[in-house]
Amino acid sequence: MLDDRPQDARNALEAIETTGQETLVELRRMLGVLHDDGDDGDGTDNPALAPAPRLAELDRLAERTRRPGLRIDLAVTGRARPLPPGLETTAYRIVQEALTNVVKHADASSAQVTVGYGPGELTLTVTDDGSIRPAPSRTGRGLTGMQERLALYGGTLLAGPAATGGFRVRASIPLDGPQPTTAARERP
Repeated sequence: MLDDRPQDARNALEAIETTGQETLVELRRMLGVLHDDGDDGDGTDNPALAPAPRLAELDRLAERTRRPGLRIDLAVTGRARPLPPGLETTAYRIVQEALTNVVKHADASSAQVTVGYGPGELTLTVTDDGSIRPAPSRTGRGLTGMQERLALYGGTLLAGPAATGGFRVRASIPLDGPQPTTAARERP
């Protein structure tokens, strides 16, 4: 085909290139999601082989995260709908990390988790009513990890003191076919 129909060959190669790039981007997304995963507490002997967590499992996550004196309320707004598996896992991990930060870094008595399904974006908000404990000398990767996960899907993260006191984490992820970021495309 290269000799007889060079334009057809060029079109075929461009289609192969596009498909290959899309596949690599998705693999990079999944590797990014998986690189820092911990125990899902699902009772399997090997958590690495457990199915990827889903937003529908946030009730279980809240139960496992609760400690004496901490109430965790969950709310879903909008119409819940199926999401691509990698994005669903990313969303779950954002909520998981935000709740872990509540337990580790806030003297909170309650936390509110809201999952919002908008027409073109998914929003995840975790707000607590606590005061921030002094950070230990060793810093973690919690907020940085959330930002990295979100960046793969063109999402954004806002984290800081809430207007009503406590701390708030708000993640927004576009649902209308987000393009991978330049950084995601350029990673080896």
